[in-house]
Amino acid sequence: MTRVYVSIGSNIEPDYHVRAAVRALRERFGELVVSPVYRNPAVGFDGNDFYNLAVGFDTDLEPEALADWFRELEAKYGRRRGEGKFAARTLDLDLLTWDQAVIDRPGLRLPRDEILRYAFVLKPLADIAGDEHHPELHRSYRDLWADFQGEHEGMTRLELTP
Repeated sequence: MTRVYVSIGSNIEPDYHVRAAVRALRERFGELVVSPVYRNPAVGFDGNDFYNLAVGFDTDLEPEALADWFRELEAKYGRRRGEGKFAARTLDLDLLTWDQAVIDRPGLRLPRDEILRYAFVLKPLADIAGDEHHPELHRSYRDLWADFQGEHEGMTRLELTP
């Protein structure tokens, strides 16, 4: 079994879609570690605010198979691909880490670059895996968050239990 961390986001009916994603992950993978949910302004386009969180769980799936499962779950909840990287979406699941592996294959780069670029990815990860270390930087997510210089204005913690 491998410990993975995943980012979940939604800005179309986010209460519903975030809860549906967490429920589906629990049904498939069992016990989850779930971060608080954060509301964030849309990045890269004008749109509704996103709800973002991170979850951790153990899996026996290979990274590509897990990513395929995520795409199927996104499609089940109405995600339309091909609308660009920065677009409204019902559900977005991104594999952030695969234990301590560094993977660079076509279509799969882990740890995911967004961990270091976006507060809405790093903060929830630091909340649930603060003592874990970034596989390339060998620094804890808690320390990376403490030193984060990127935009996080407008990011607010919600009282939402997924």
